[in-house]
Amino acid sequence: EVHLVESGGGLVQPGGSLRLSCAASGFNFTATVIHWLRQAPGNGLEWVARTSGGGVGALYTYSVKGRFTISRDDAKNTVYLQMDDLKSDDTGLYYCGTSAGGANRGQGTQVTVSS
Repeated sequence: EVHLVESGGGLVQPGGSLRLSCAASGFNFTATVIHWLRQAPGNGLEWVARTSGGGVGALYTYSVKGRFTISRDDAKNTVYLQMDDLKSDDTGLYYCGTSAGGANRGQGTQVTVSS
């Protein structure tokens, strides 16, 4: 059974940083592209980034390019999202999933950017 657990969220001031983690189990992790998504209050699910894989490098939505970095540690079955220069618009519940639509996503981790 696919199992993804997000962690690392919190409250941070604008301009601050957080590193999210996505721990995976129950599937062939090394062969799977992992996506990060987020949902702001009152909004739908928004795709944020994906790991490299399938001949394609890491990809990011335009609003986070240059500020967020996605990486993976296959030995630990974990994907990370390093988020720097955070803005209030980055506030939301962050999920990792096995598709751009958020398949198999976990419970999410809350990120709040506020002064």
